[in-house]
Amino acid sequence: MEEAGHWSDFFLGEVGAAAALAGLVIVAVSINLQRILAFPQLPGRAGEMLIMLVGALLASSVALLPGQPARIFGWEILTIGAFVTVAPLWIQIRALVAVRDQPLHWWLWRLVIVFLAGLPMIAGGILLIAGDESGVYWVAASVLVIVAATVWNAWVLLVEILR
Repeated sequence: MEEAGHWSDFFLGEVGAAAALAGLVIVAVSINLQRILAFPQLPGRAGEMLIMLVGALLASSVALLPGQPARIFGWEILTIGAFVTVAPLWIQIRALVAVRDQPLHWWLWRLVIVFLAGLPMIAGGILLIAGDESGVYWVAASVLVIVAATVWNAWVLLVEILR
């Protein structure tokens, strides 16, 4: 795909960022495991972050595959985008049933993050499948949202949980 070739530096950087952040989340969870487990909604939140980071890592990785047609790249991105959207939603639905005393705005914020992360990736995949190489911009936007959201969530699991 010709358009993705122009993005190789960006996606290479995001592969490293996503891998490093995934490591940070794992360290945050291991350091504060007992405290995280004390709040029934937090293990799912950590899981959502890891799912989104793996999605960003996979999307950035497949963008670096040389010579693949835009439509194949689009199907890969659409599949990853669906996973990045559906899996965290499933976690949130299960947690919402189990934890009913959490303020509604906390749930809404998590929902907004999932949609801001996953829907642009899905849109990018659809555009790429349709032959519109500008879909890569949507993929990049999704990856950036994932990185920003997981940095914030890692802060919550490392620092805010101790307040």
